[in-house]
Amino acid sequence: MASSFTALIAESLKTEKFRLLDIGCSGGLDPLWPAFEPGLQPLGIDASFTECERLAGLERNPDVAYVAAFAARSADRPVDISAGPAAPLIMQMRDRMSFMRTREIRDARLKQASTEEQLRHNAWEMTGLADPKKPVVLPDLLAERGWSDLDYIKLDVDGADFDILQSFTGRFDPLHVIAVQLEVNFVGTGDAEEHSFHNTDRFMRAHGFDLFRLDVRNFSVRALPARYIWPTPAETVSGRPFQGEAYYARDVLASHRAATGRALAIEKLAKLAAVLAAWQVPDAAAELVLARRAEFAALFDVDTGLDLLAAQTQTQRSRPLSYRGYMATFEADSPGFYRPEGPIPVWERLKSAWRGYWFPREKRH
Repeated sequence: MASSFTALIAESLKTEKFRLLDIGCSGGLDPLWPAFEPGLQPLGIDASFTECERLAGLERNPDVAYVAAFAARSADRPVDISAGPAAPLIMQMRDRMSFMRTREIRDARLKQASTEEQLRHNAWEMTGLADPKKPVVLPDLLAERGWSDLDYIKLDVDGADFDILQSFTGRFDPLHVIAVQLEVNFVGTGDAEEHSFHNTDRFMRAHGFDLFRLDVRNFSVRALPARYIWPTPAETVSGRPFQGEAYYARDVLASHRAATGRALAIEKLAKLAAVLAAWQVPDAAAELVLARRAEFAALFDVDTGLDLLAAQTQTQRSRPLSYRGYMATFEADSPGFYRPEGPIPVWERLKSAWRGYWFPREKRH
């Protein structure tokens, strides 16, 4: 029996591929996606050719490819990295943060460090880089490689993200893209071309996508540094919301997205449900499974799928209830869906603090 809903869907797809475009692939693919093996077909893009060579040397899946290149909206406009990887305002804000002070303290050592350590410190500009005078337009690159169908886009390049995103204007539907994961900035001036969350959100909604998850990363400033969350200098346990991860997908059950839902093949919808579960929004996956139950039944055992989604929701139970059992407890307005009245017990505080320390959010690459 499959150990997760995503694995169940991967098994049901048989010869169908899960095609992933990872823009800013340093550190390797997210560990979520090997669940689709052997049907996983990723294409990684990164400005560091040193890292692309390293990843290619480690890869055992012949369907995985890495391309060392800067991505841009136009191939005719060289990428200017002389002033830093991001827009001026973001660079100014970044320089105020405590992690940049740590970078300065470690700068001399980082110059002599391995590519892996440089990338862990987000010092990708210290690695061997692709030619910024020869950027690639990603939809054109996909066409050159014969990719007429794409499931998932992940974009995180610490800079020109919004410019690269706009190269997909009018391309999401022809490529049948179902989900997009984006790094976003929570600072900005209001400029329409700025890489900020509000511009990204407007763009994605205009192209038929809705927000299903939003992770916020806080960063402290130099004036009073807070403890880092990870073993390397980056986000901190307190500080202002500076950057985050936004997860957009096709809400095929929404009335204003109904046409999209009708246009997608059942295999695409199955992959969409699997992505939602992988994003830790199993409720949205269950809603989709129930809405298209008759069609999904031709691919996998729907009751097994619902049981796996229900188990994913019941992280506090060592022996989770079945989907039917779980829903019965909800319909009975069970006390288990509420925190008890009164002060928060000490054990609950300790458990929350423990989980907050070790599992603050899914680790980024």
